[in-house]
Amino acid sequence: MLRIGLTGGIGAGKSTVSKILVELGAVIVDADLIAREVVEPGTPGLIALVERFGNDILTEAGALDRAALAARAFADEESRLALNSIVHPLVGARTAELIDSAAADAVLVQDIPLLVEGGMGAAFHLVLIVLVDAEERVRRLVGSRGMPEADARARIAAQADDEQRRAAADVLLDNSGEPGALEPVVRALWSERIAPFASNIRTRTVVRPLPVLVAPDPRWAGEAARLIARLQLVCGDRAVRVDHIGSTAVEGMPATDVIDLQVTVADLATADELAEPLAEAGFPRIEHITSDDPKPSYLGGETDPALWDKRIHGGADPGRPVNIHLRVDGWPGQQFALVFRDWLRADPDVRAEYTDIKVGAADKAADHSSYEDAVTAYIDAKSPWFDTAYSRAWKWADRAGWKA
Repeated sequence: MLRIGLTGGIGAGKSTVSKILVELGAVIVDADLIAREVVEPGTPGLIALVERFGNDILTEAGALDRAALAARAFADEESRLALNSIVHPLVGARTAELIDSAAADAVLVQDIPLLVEGGMGAAFHLVLIVLVDAEERVRRLVGSRGMPEADARARIAAQADDEQRRAAADVLLDNSGEPGALEPVVRALWSERIAPFASNIRTRTVVRPLPVLVAPDPRWAGEAARLIARLQLVCGDRAVRVDHIGSTAVEGMPATDVIDLQVTVADLATADELAEPLAEAGFPRIEHITSDDPKPSYLGGETDPALWDKRIHGGADPGRPVNIHLRVDGWPGQQFALVFRDWLRADPDVRAEYTDIKVGAADKAADHSSYEDAVTAYIDAKSPWFDTAYSRAWKWADRAGWKA
């Protein structure tokens, strides 16, 4: 099952995106609809709201007057928290029931207004955020919903701001254009990313692009942070630490557009235990390992080659290739991945030197059309440089007083 979190500020147009995704085959679990369901007349939810906010939040027919509730609940922080403490657990329980009833191969989209505020992004394979600036949302809420402007602004102020939403988003959907402008964007997203992602999870297929060097991308750090949060949630206390490594972790450095992450574990048995949970989370294991780790032969026999063993997983998401290296805490490969990254970050001359090596390696890789041949050529071209880079990095670490 591919699980997608969908969110956006009030008035941004999440419902528009939901309708398109349903047409394309997604199963929608709408938190707003569930929130209405759990406070219908006669439910424990409505009884609890009346006890907290009074009978004035009811219509003459005994149903919830949402405008009256909003006026009270969003008047101050204490009231808003009280509302959430009543409604959120009920919504969570009903949501779990609906998720459990969905088909195992479904594309399940959870429409959650407060996904960002609740820090829930790590629980999903992909987070889609519908973005419209606040002033336009005020205009829409007042014009199309008849909401008083003061209420609209209070609701918007109580939610995450655009910067927080951007940081949480794997995909940003700009809905500030004319009606209908977003539909082709969502349909293209489905065909090019969502549907292939779901298929790759089912088949345990890893997305492995050719090693083409690209310019530094300022989005890499944020993408790595979201991936790390997902890995930490999946691995729990079986991960000693999770780190962004490799060239994409070095600001301003060209790299192949693949995020490298390292999950440090206590032993390889733990790494093996994580194989299935990681695959379900969208990170299948790569059985055939082609690695650019420094080879033990570089070390003149001073280290047991077995101590360089690791497990490696890739990503099933076509929109974000990733390599996940599971290495044992304190082993040479685990330590070198960290010291090498920090050496590159600290020394601009080494960054320039390694960039030149990578450019030449990418040129060698470009002579090959198959993935395996291209990667082998890329690694072979870089390997001689690591004959001295390993010892140089550790000499730098000693001088700098480096600690992992």
